[in-house]
Amino acid sequence: MTKAEKYTAVEELKSKFEEYNFFYITDSSTMTVAEVTNLRRKFFEKGVEMKVVKNTLAIKALESISETGYKDLYESLRGPTALLFTDTANLPAKVIKEFRGKKGERPIVKAAYIDSSIYVGDEQMDALANLKSKEELVGEVIGLLQSPIKKVLGQLQSGGNTIAGLLKALEQKGDQA
Repeated sequence: MTKAEKYTAVEELKSKFEEYNFFYITDSSTMTVAEVTNLRRKFFEKGVEMKVVKNTLAIKALESISETGYKDLYESLRGPTALLFTDTANLPAKVIKEFRGKKGERPIVKAAYIDSSIYVGDEQMDALANLKSKEELVGEVIGLLQSPIKKVLGQLQSGGNTIAGLLKALEQKGDQA
């Protein structure tokens, strides 16, 4: 690789790291070409971008970003590495768990960067897969906010019926007198 090619690769990686708040560092070595192709297809269908990178270029790209929160990831950038870029924090972990199924140990999650939090090691897979997406969190908050309002409205409506009934009864009683 020439210096110009390395510079271009670093700049491309830097823009990816800046664009995505969530990325995974994985190892898919020892997988067959067919397995890797199948895995790439699954990621592509879910909107996850998989990119095989040279570790030194990834480290240079991370170092060139002003944030210093990436230092704990450098240790994970050893050996064969594929980066997964996503807009949904738990999506790559879910795809990997589904892909592994009962048959495989690969790909391995070396580390994940989730909106300034770092998860290191494949044993974090369940925690990563169980993270709530932004849409799920917003839905839960809206549900929690709607619940008390629905109760108040229900009580007002039932109370309104009672008040209307009382007024009608009083009106009829007044007509009889």
